[in-house]
Amino acid sequence: MKRALITGITGQDGSYLAEFLLEKGYKVYGVKRRTATPNEDNIVHLKGYIEFISADLADVSSLINAVKIAKPDEVYNLGAQSYVATSWEQAIFTSQVTAMGVLNLLEAIRLEYPDAKFYQASSSEMFGKVIETPQKESTPFHPRSPYGVSKVYGHWITVNYRESYDMYTCSGILFNHESPRRGLDFVTRKITNAVANIYLGNQTELRLGNLEAKRDWGYAGDYVEAMWMMLQQEKAEDYVIATGETHTVREFVEHAFQYVGLDWKEYVVQDPAFMRPAEVDLLLGDCTKAKQKLGWEPSTTFKNLVEMMVDHDLNCVKNT
Repeated sequence: MKRALITGITGQDGSYLAEFLLEKGYKVYGVKRRTATPNEDNIVHLKGYIEFISADLADVSSLINAVKIAKPDEVYNLGAQSYVATSWEQAIFTSQVTAMGVLNLLEAIRLEYPDAKFYQASSSEMFGKVIETPQKESTPFHPRSPYGVSKVYGHWITVNYRESYDMYTCSGILFNHESPRRGLDFVTRKITNAVANIYLGNQTELRLGNLEAKRDWGYAGDYVEAMWMMLQQEKAEDYVIATGETHTVREFVEHAFQYVGLDWKEYVVQDPAFMRPAEVDLLLGDCTKAKQKLGWEPSTTFKNLVEMMVDHDLNCVKNT
C-alpha cells in the first residue's frame, strides 16, 4: 500500500486529493495545525480514513516528525497562506508559510525520507504582470503580490532540491481552480454565496472590485488528478495545469446570476475598497505539456463549474 502525506488537507485541494488517493488505495496522512477553532468542513466525511499528524509548515522540527511517522512514498505540499488579498496585510506571515514552509518541508524530507516524491503547489499568480499570453512552463515570472512572490520562492527551491540533491521534486503551476469547497474569501465563492443569499432574499447587494480581471478557471476536482499524475512519471518535471480558456470576473458574475434568473446589474456594486494595490489583469494557461506527457485535460466546463457552485450554495443557505 502506497503512503501519502498531504499538507493543507483541510483545504479545497487537500480534501479532493485525499478522496482521490483513498480511492486509489493509498494510506493517507494529513498535516493539521493545532487551532482553537479548527475548520474541518471539507474533510469531516473522511475522518476515520485519514491519519492526522499535528505539524506546522513554519516549524521544521514538527515536519521532520510528520515525515518520520508517515514514511511517505509521496508528499503533496498544498499548505499555504493562500489569500492573495490578505498577503499584503500579512506579508511576513505569508512569506514564512508560503515560501519558507516549502524549504522546511523539503529539508524534512531530505533528512528523513529522501526517496519520497514531492509535489509543490505552485501558482499562476507567479506570472503576475504577464510577459506572454498564454503562459507556459518557460514563461518568465513577474509576481504582483507577496503571495505571488512567496510562491516563486517555493517553486524555485523545489527546482533547486531536484537539481542539487537528485530528489524527485516537481511543481504544478496551477491556474485558478474552484469548487463548492472554496473558501468564502475567494471571489468565486463570494459571488456564488451572494447569488444564493440574494435569490433567497437574505441579501440585497454584492460588492466587488475589478470586474475586468481575466482568469483561467477550472475545477479543483479535475486538477488534483494532475497532481497525482506528475508523481507517477519516471522523471520529475514541472507542469502548467489550466483549461486554456479565460473569463472575466464580470462573466462569472453574469452567469451565476443568470443561472437563478436574476439580472446581475441590479445587485452588483463595484467598490474601490476591493481593488488590489497591484492587479494581475490576465491569466491564461497553456497546458499542452500536461496533455502530451501526462495525458491530462480538464473535464469540467466553466459554465458547469459556476452552476455547481451556485447549486451548492443554494442548498447550504436553504439549510441554515
